[in-house]
Formats: sequence, C-alpha cells, structure tokens
Amino acid sequence: MLPLRRLLRSLRRVVPLWAVLPVLAAGTLEVLLHAASWSVPVPATEQDAAFFPPGCREPDLAQPRANAAFVMLARNSERGKAKTTVRSIERQFNAWYGYPIVFLNDEEWDPAFVRELNETAGGKAVFEVIPREVWSFPDWVDSEAARRSIKAQGETGLQHAGQEGYHHMCRFYSGWPFRDARGPVLYPSVPSIRVVFCRRAVVARRNRQNEEQLANGAPLSPRSKFYQLPALQKYKWYWRLEPDVEFLCAVTYDPFVEMERRGKVYGFTIALWELGDSCPSLFREVADWMDARGVRPTALWRAAVSASWAPWPLRRWLMSRLAHRDARGDAWSLCHYWSNFEIADMDFFRSREYQAFFDYLDHKGGFYFERWGDAAVHSLAVAMYADPARVHHFEDIGYRHDHLYQCPANAPGEAAQLPGSEVLARGERDPRWTAEEPGGIGCRCECDRSKGTRNHPEYCLDKLKQPNTRKRRWITWPLRLVWR
Repeated sequence: MLPLRRLLRSLRRVVPLWAVLPVLAAGTLEVLLHAASWSVPVPATEQDAAFFPPGCREPDLAQPRANAAFVMLARNSERGKAKTTVRSIERQFNAWYGYPIVFLNDEEWDPAFVRELNETAGGKAVFEVIPREVWSFPDWVDSEAARRSIKAQGETGLQHAGQEGYHHMCRFYSGWPFRDARGPVLYPSVPSIRVVFCRRAVVARRNRQNEEQLANGAPLSPRSKFYQLPALQKYKWYWRLEPDVEFLCAVTYDPFVEMERRGKVYGFTIALWELGDSCPSLFREVADWMDARGVRPTALWRAAVSASWAPWPLRRWLMSRLAHRDARGDAWSLCHYWSNFEIADMDFFRSREYQAFFDYLDHKGGFYFERWGDAAVHSLAVAMYADPARVHHFEDIGYRHDHLYQCPANAPGEAAQLPGSEVLARGERDPRWTAEEPGGIGCRCECDRSKGTRNHPEYCLDKLKQPNTRKRRWITWPLRLVWR
C-alpha cells in the first residue's frame, strides 16, 4: 500500500485534481450517452398481442387455407422420430387444416420411410432429395481444410461441431430452401476478418462475370446458378418441423392465415443463448455487412445487442478485437430465436437483401471453419431487416424439442377448453389436460408444469421481445450490465 500511496501523491503533484475531474466527467458522460444510444424504445402500445383470446376456439374448417407447407429435414434412420412429430402435429393442429408436409433428405428415401410417413400424415406428403451439390462443400472452400477444422472443433467438445453433416445442415437451412428463379444475387465487397476461408480472387472474378452477364441481359451460367428446390418453390409460408418434437397444446386457429392477415413475417416459441464458441466471428461479419450496406439498426437489432460500458478508446481499439463484437466494441448478446420451430414468410428469406446477405456469409466459410448455426443467421437477419411488429411470439403454442419446452397454463373456465366440441372430438374432458390456472392462455395443453411455463431461463425471450412490449422485467437490466 505504501508504494501506491507514494505514486498517487506524485501523480497529484504532476497532474492536479482539477485537470483530471473534467476528463473523468467527459468520459463518464460519453459512456452514458453511448449506452443510451442503444436503448430500445418503449412502444406506445403492445405490438405483439395474441391472435385470439385465451383458450380454445372452434377450428374454422371453411376458411381458405394459406399457401403453406410444413418442412422437415430427416434421415431414413429417423423414421420413428419423424412419425412422433407428425402424429403430434396432426393431433394438435393438422387434423383440422390438412396442410402438406415436405420431407427433405440428403440421401435417397427408404421406401419404408415413405410408406409409413404417408400413412401417418393426414395431408399430402412430398419426399424430396436434396441435390449433392447443395449438401456439400462449395467450390470456394478447401474441403480438406474444412474437414480438418470440423475434426478439431469436435475435439473441443462443442455440441455437433464435429459432425460434417450438421455443418451442411446449418448452411442449407440458412439459405438454400429459399432460392428462387432469379438466380444468385451479388454480394458487396466487405473486408473479411477470416480471409483464409474464401478464395477471394475466384469470388471477385465470378462476381465480375455475373455483373457482365446481368448487364447484357444474358442468363447466368449453370455453374453459378443456384439450385431451386421444386418442392418449396410454390409455397409462400413454411412451418419447420424436426424429428422427435412434441406439440403440447391444441392449436385451433390457422397460424399461417393469421400471420398473413396481420402482416407478420416470422414466428417463434423459444429464445435462447447461442453457444459462444460455435460462432466467434459471425456477429462481426454481420455488423460489417450492415456498415457496408448502410443498414441502420432497427429496434430488434438494438434488442439483440448489448452496448459496451467501456470508454470509447477501449471499445474501439481493444474490445472490438474480441469475439461477438462489432467494430465499435459493442457485443451481440448471443440471444437468438430457436429455429427448430419457426413459422415464416419465405418471401422474406427469398428477398434480394436476404439472399445477398446469405451469399456474403456463405463465402466467409464460417459454416465450416466455425459452426455457424441457421438459428443465429436467421435471428440476426430478422433483427436487421424486419420491423418488430412483424415478429410474433407464439406463447400459446406448447412445444418441446429435446429436453427444453414451452407450455402455457390452460385458460380457466369451462367454456375456454370447449370440452363438448364435435370438431375437436376429444370427449368431455381428457385427463391428460393440465390444470387450468388464472391467467392461463392455453388450449387443452398436456405437460408437466412443475417448472412453470418454461424450463429454461427467460432472459433472451424478454430481451428479444422488448421492441414489442411495454413490459420490461427488472431482471433483464441487471443481467445486461453483468453481461457487458
């Protein structure tokens, strides 16, 4: 302590206190103003109300259907798990609405899978094989280097990171299902912080060739034309399914129709933290894309970002070098929508803006040299390009994937559960229905509510819903301070 006191006394003699205080005050003010610049505005009214009052309603069987389909990526070995999912969604929704299911596989379908899933699905079932050129390393990625990287990632113990097929799946779901007949779109020249991933000279040359072809009105070459999945081209909406998931409540209205009626583009049930080690460079690449394209932060983007509380010099020159930070040192909270359940307008992902964004990320190589997930890519794109009022949280849909679930309490009152409904046809009262609770919103939910509506932290859900609600739970702000 004695040497420290001597140092402070010597500093006071060299730099008087009256000169230090203004600098400290200015620095503190700058930090506060910076943090305030990232605050999420409180909307004048609730922007994401439930589509209908709590409880059940008679399904409108005469209502015109939306141009929509379920989409499930499955392997032949997952036949039993796929049947579990289809039985569940048929029982809780599709028995009344009859939407088709498009099954996707990177291998030829096992006839037994096709036969049994055709028998299980109530509506039309389509079985599509993903072309090999889609489910493989793109030609700008060194496949041997990528395989070595995937092997090294797996050795770290990062979930799924050592599985080549999982990397292909994340890249596929991030962009390929939404390709359309317009072919590839050009992506801007944004400096990469991981240039080893991409043969930049090849990419630049291909861009110049594409620009010349487009300028001359010529079609793009087959080599550069992205494949179109015929089974999805005719649909506008999709509801993603995964093998071995359960729907825990009856969905007695049509989410596709209601989203279209209300101008929504993206719907989700669960929001979680991404695994930070899976995508250390993703946020920086996305933020660089925004800067290069002049995309202004939306309220959703502000909700996804945690402003740094460090002074400007530290933010700019030190913290900007860390993972999950932009060039100004602010950080992605890692909060994202869990995309194994998503109901979305495919035209949003088919847009020229999104397709250019996907191409840009695709050429960075992070789908292979890191484990960029489609959930994170979709979430950041929605935050970047969607108005908050166009994103919907399906808090009335009970859903389980793996060990995580969302399951609302059943709405109270005899009429709320429609026990005598002929259309719902479940008898007077099913003993599997969970108890009705004050404030409950669910319809005939069947789940263990010993841990409440969710068995996972709600921080990310609260954070990502901020732009749409006037309710701000107090715990969100202390956690934000701790995170940053």
